[in-house]
Amino acid sequence: MAMSPLLIANWKMYKTVEESASFARLLGPRLEGWWKPQAVRLVIAPTSLALFAMARHLGDGPVALAAQNLELGREGAFTGALSGYLLHEAGARLVIIGHSERRRYFAETDGLVAEKVDAAWNAGLTPVVCVGETEAERDSGQTEAVLKRQLSAILTKPRDDDKPLVIAYEPVWAIGTGRVAKTEDVGQIAHTVRQWLSTSQGPKDVPLLYGGSVNPDNLGGFLRLPDVNGALVGGASLTLEGVVAMVRVAQEQI
Repeated sequence: MAMSPLLIANWKMYKTVEESASFARLLGPRLEGWWKPQAVRLVIAPTSLALFAMARHLGDGPVALAAQNLELGREGAFTGALSGYLLHEAGARLVIIGHSERRRYFAETDGLVAEKVDAAWNAGLTPVVCVGETEAERDSGQTEAVLKRQLSAILTKPRDDDKPLVIAYEPVWAIGTGRVAKTEDVGQIAHTVRQWLSTSQGPKDVPLLYGGSVNPDNLGGFLRLPDVNGALVGGASLTLEGVVAMVRVAQEQI
């Protein structure tokens, strides 16, 4: 059975607490009456400051919340850090790990990403692990090697099938640039990643998302690819109209 499309809105360092809470209040009425949550899954990843405020409005409803990062451990003397335990308590049910911006600006390594995946599972969170190549790596034909290296860090160790996992392929050169990978290229890469996942020691039914300048106009093309199960969306998810439009596009693909 095909997996339901999964849309994750990554708001990065945008929206105040009040703007995020207002978005949560307005989203339900805009989706009411036509959105089928069992057919299209929707997740919002606001700033950590806004998690609790949004959770109060969304409650146990069908729109889930994700954190954009987590630190290792549960509690301790780590100034400025937020553990998966604290993020879960604030309302997060998923967490984005290894985004290229974290790898680039915060020097996160493949090994640290793997540790964070374990930390997410220990906190009851679903890790959304981002992988992707830079433009230089793509131009030199290293895309598959880079992805395999990044994925190997989390797929080489035995994993229980009951530990949920999401993989997001985000070519670094397409994030926030307006440049979008060709649909056929994404399809080929997604198929290769799917083959790696099927031979790994981890969960088999892993949603595979595409991210990189996704918007309502190009989302449908990616969702029609047989090995793509959704999208991790940045700038286009910052408006209510953008999110509603993408949910509608995803639902039309069912």
